[in-house]
Amino acid sequence: QGFQYREILAAHRDAHAAGEDNLTDDAAVAERAGLEVTMIPGRPENKKLTTADDISAADAMLRRADANNLPDVRVGQGVDLHAFESGNRVILCGIEIPYDRKLKGHSDADVAMHALTDAIFGAVGESDIGQHFPPSDARWKNANSEVFLIKALSSIQSRGGLIANVDVTIIAEAPRIGPHVAKMKENLSRLLGIGVDRIAIKATTAERLGAVGRGEGIMAMATATVRLP
Repeated sequence: QGFQYREILAAHRDAHAAGEDNLTDDAAVAERAGLEVTMIPGRPENKKLTTADDISAADAMLRRADANNLPDVRVGQGVDLHAFESGNRVILCGIEIPYDRKLKGHSDADVAMHALTDAIFGAVGESDIGQHFPPSDARWKNANSEVFLIKALSSIQSRGGLIANVDVTIIAEAPRIGPHVAKMKENLSRLLGIGVDRIAIKATTAERLGAVGRGEGIMAMATATVRLP
């Protein structure tokens, strides 16, 4: 609402002097004073605020608008487990770690990278790594698991999205993971195109519980946070 200041001020003072303090807005005050009030077409969402209930309704409308404009943030989870067999190294997050056994698998059995691949696929509702790269397909025999991770990353990029951060936990009694974490993070940083500060790799044991606790294999869990437009 807009008025000539002197006219509307005089109208307010006159209404107050007459004890008419229940007028709901400036337009009502102006009409009482005989001033011409003209309606101008507006937009329905441009609500007029008169009472406390009007303000509450406007707050609710703004909250709904904020919710509709929130960024599309997705979170995916992946889990994988591989048993040991005869060998001389294990591969975790693309890094070779000398050991007296290796992990058994159709590909290079990089259990950590497989879990992370599943987490990324999961963030956008894709099927798991076994559906994308079935062990029945000879093309993936002894394949480098980087191929799987890059495919999962492409499913994000094709949607115009990006990886916000990843978190990997490796569960094993042996070999020792800690000395190799820095190289693992650098390798994932290279593959995913994100800084090492957005990558967490942690190692723990199974406290001698279950197959992993008996040293029969290695388990990995991963979480990936993805931002989509």
